[in-house]
Amino acid sequence: MIIREATPEDWPAIWPFFQTIVAAGETFPYPLDMAPELGREWWMKTAPDRTVVAVDDDGRITGTATMNSNRPGNGSHVASASYMVDPAHHGRGTGRALVEYSLDWARRAGFRAMQFNAVVANNHHAVKLYRSLGFEIVGTVPEAFHHPVDGYVGLHVMHRPL
Repeated sequence: MIIREATPEDWPAIWPFFQTIVAAGETFPYPLDMAPELGREWWMKTAPDRTVVAVDDDGRITGTATMNSNRPGNGSHVASASYMVDPAHHGRGTGRALVEYSLDWARRAGFRAMQFNAVVANNHHAVKLYRSLGFEIVGTVPEAFHHPVDGYVGLHVMHRPL
């Protein structure tokens, strides 16, 4: 697998799994019926922020990540990131590779820490992955996410120093 900068030409390959993940309503607080144009606008970041794709040996895009400053101004020394892995490729290390890549990017860019502002509390796979990579839950906002199956669940704020 390689991870590389996403290009506008990658969007048609990202959109199908992006839309599947968003429409499921289980992990991202995006509109469930998000149009492709809005998805592209929100996901395909421009410098100094970054969007990357994970590409398998057959040239298929299996996942994607965005990386950016968590806040502007006096909060700009903390990075943030978001990840999506094509459900057809779960369990093959794509998510871990994307998180590790984003941590390396943040270190190289001079960030002091990385923070995730809204990890759905019952997204156990993501929480386990992030914890295995040194993130800690520093707080949970109760009932801040309306999960389609589990109802109102918490959103974790997760953090790790770099």
